[in-house]
Amino acid sequence: MQRAYFIHALSPLHPGTGQAQGAIDLPIARLRGTGIPYLPGSSVKGVLRDAYREEGLHNAVFGPPVKLGQEDTRFSGALAFGDARLLALPVRSFHGTFAWVTSPLLLRLARRDLEWSHQIPGAYSVKGKGWIGVTQSTVLAANGHVFLEDLECPMNEKEQDLVSLWAKSLGQLVLKEDVEIFTERFAVVDDETMTFLWEHSTQVDARVRINEQGVVQDGALWYEESLPAETLLLGVAAVIKSGERPDQWLDYCLGEERANLQFGGKATVGRGRARLVPVTGERR
Repeated sequence: MQRAYFIHALSPLHPGTGQAQGAIDLPIARLRGTGIPYLPGSSVKGVLRDAYREEGLHNAVFGPPVKLGQEDTRFSGALAFGDARLLALPVRSFHGTFAWVTSPLLLRLARRDLEWSHQIPGAYSVKGKGWIGVTQSTVLAANGHVFLEDLECPMNEKEQDLVSLWAKSLGQLVLKEDVEIFTERFAVVDDETMTFLWEHSTQVDARVRINEQGVVQDGALWYEESLPAETLLLGVAAVIKSGERPDQWLDYCLGEERANLQFGGKATVGRGRARLVPVTGERR
């Protein structure tokens, strides 16, 4: 048994790697094979473990804590938390303020995780590099084009119905009361354009350290990368132990929406505030 979950960033999210790559001193985590930004499942598990610290099924779901000086009675938890992978990246748009941008690859990966319990639209394929698919109610387009950051993308009008189905399906699952806002700003670009966006449209902040005299310390300048606020990620948690009611374990920590959780690093400077939205449903 498994259950998908969304993470909706309410502030910039910094799932860091702890090591520098190129000009950015503190980059975000990216999957090795694909380069897709992600939030490690260990972070999700740790945050939920802390959030449900006082509840009855805590040890069964997460495993018992280690108690120094006592007999070792540890055992593994009942759930395995997968990484939360990027689903849609907010990108500045000349019209409509910003777009939630995704790609055929990200949608195919999402379909694999969601069709287990929900009716999900078919695969989407952008024809040719640089084209963009938008919904029928889009606020992003002007004269047949969408302008994202410095990119000018001609619209692929043939796929509007399918893009609208995807926007409605995802919006109802993760944003619920804001489905209309999501639908108006949902867009699908080709995979190469999406790769460019997740490499170059993340948030990068210059940070400095102040010394005891209240001035910038020499050489203490560094750059931090974050996923911008409104980023959507998708992960899956699965039951890995047998039991009479495995659904109880999933309901325990993924039974309802949790607001104002904190994921990733840099919490004291406002990073990582997010909603966790479980995708409840039965196996189809």
